[in-house]
Amino acid sequence: MIAIIDYGAGNIHSIEKALEHVGAQVQVTDDPHVVAQAQAVVLPGVGSGGSAMARMTTQRLDNAIREATFQGKPFLGICLGMQLLADHHAEGEVAGLGLFRGTVRRIPHGPKIPHMGWNQIQSLQPDQPIFVDIPADAYFYFAHSYYVEPQDQNGVAAVTDYGSPYCSVIATDQVWGTQFHPEKSGDVGMQLLKNFVKWMKQ
Repeated sequence: MIAIIDYGAGNIHSIEKALEHVGAQVQVTDDPHVVAQAQAVVLPGVGSGGSAMARMTTQRLDNAIREATFQGKPFLGICLGMQLLADHHAEGEVAGLGLFRGTVRRIPHGPKIPHMGWNQIQSLQPDQPIFVDIPADAYFYFAHSYYVEPQDQNGVAAVTDYGSPYCSVIATDQVWGTQFHPEKSGDVGMQLLKNFVKWMKQ
């Protein structure tokens, strides 16, 4: 079972249905005990950094997520969910989950902020399981005003150019993160979710 974290910030119906479509059993939850029993965890991307971390801390979901990843359970963070992996988030000036060394900053410049719509990734680690059957220069759907600035490049699996290049995919042994929304990215997004489910079952 995949636990989809619900921190009360918006509609996460689309990621729930997308994962079910690719064959996953999912449960939307704000209960840390359910997270502890799950085989994998998905943290969707809705809301602001400060309010999301405040809600998760109140519900003790932050510690449940950390414990799940320490146990080696696969984790997928989407959009804000990827940003919250970092040590610090500038939106609200809050500490993140600390699962990926880095800071989240507001996009300094670009054609338009927020960055909304389709954009291309440039895969830096095409052999990662996250990219199975996905072109190295595929287009995905983005909707964000902040981005992750890594402390080092370990785990940075892809970058995207929007005024300047930034980290758009994180892939480590336990943690995946996508700045884009795979559930809104058509066939390539569904393939990425299939890859996550396959990775989870290994």
